[in-house]
Amino acid sequence: MKKTKNSYKKSGVNIESADKFTKYIGKYSQQVFKKKLNKFNKNNIGKFASVFDPGKFKLKNSLLVASTDGVGTKLELANRFKKFDTIGIDLVAMCVNDLIVQGARPLFFLDYIAIDKVNLIKMKKIIKGIINGCKISDCVLVGGETAEMPGTYGKNKFDLAGFTVGLVSKNKLITEKKVKSNNIILAVPSSGLHSNGFSLVRNVIKNSKINKKIKNELLKPTKIYTKEILKLVDKNLISSAANITGGGIIENIIRSVPKKLTTNIDLSKIKVPFIFKWLKNKNINDQEMLKTFNCGVGFCLIVKKENIKKIQAHFNKDFMPYEIGFISNSKKRLNLINKVKW
Repeated sequence: MKKTKNSYKKSGVNIESADKFTKYIGKYSQQVFKKKLNKFNKNNIGKFASVFDPGKFKLKNSLLVASTDGVGTKLELANRFKKFDTIGIDLVAMCVNDLIVQGARPLFFLDYIAIDKVNLIKMKKIIKGIINGCKISDCVLVGGETAEMPGTYGKNKFDLAGFTVGLVSKNKLITEKKVKSNNIILAVPSSGLHSNGFSLVRNVIKNSKINKKIKNELLKPTKIYTKEILKLVDKNLISSAANITGGGIIENIIRSVPKKLTTNIDLSKIKVPFIFKWLKNKNINDQEMLKTFNCGVGFCLIVKKENIKKIQAHFNKDFMPYEIGFISNSKKRLNLINKVKW
């Protein structure tokens, strides 16, 4: 038999490596999610599609909520610093933090990993981060896709995307309709940059040497707010909420407030972490900072004033919500008061 001159492997795609990675995910996820798996979904990984059994959840009068996202060019810094064990947490966070804005409890998660060439060591670190993110979110990794795409992605380049589905009772669904004048706006601190604004970050550090402290800050994983927020949802303590992602606090919070009301934010009350002050000193103006980064506010809650102490009781000191504004009657959509204290 003549040896073939052309093959998939010679073209840059190694199916054997991909199969090994799939088997690894299946074995690892079964160990981690053992208590959440049953006869219907315990062998999801490697199948054509994934199965999730919602039997333990009361689906009557409930809604399914879905979200999909990626981690943007934070991937480039993961590559630059060769740190891949937390980027998967970012991926899960970017999806589930959007779900909980509407009060939904994450049920399951799927990932999509596209890469130039399967590197098992690198891929295992990425998937461990994804599974860790699912554990924190109290959901299950039920499946996904790994695509080896030489030519589309350059050497060592990769991309991540995630998809999650959650469940919320109709009477617990959070929408802007519950927001009233005189409601208070609470800022829940971020863990850092989360996964937004990294094209600007990369431009800032392009020709700069940065120390270990800055590296750690830049790649600090996105805070997952699932456990805290869902406790508040169960107790009906939230009027509305906003995940502060791309567009910063300026563009995101008004998405969760009716157009007939005004969102008033006192910028001077924002507690700005070190990494944002460091970036601000790299010749970035206030407006650019506020519309690009979360500036220390990872999540916002719009609540009744009498509920503030009850809400704070569900957070530890590192992520304690604090007041930054209020809702009022006005034709103006957003009213920014004072300036950020950088």
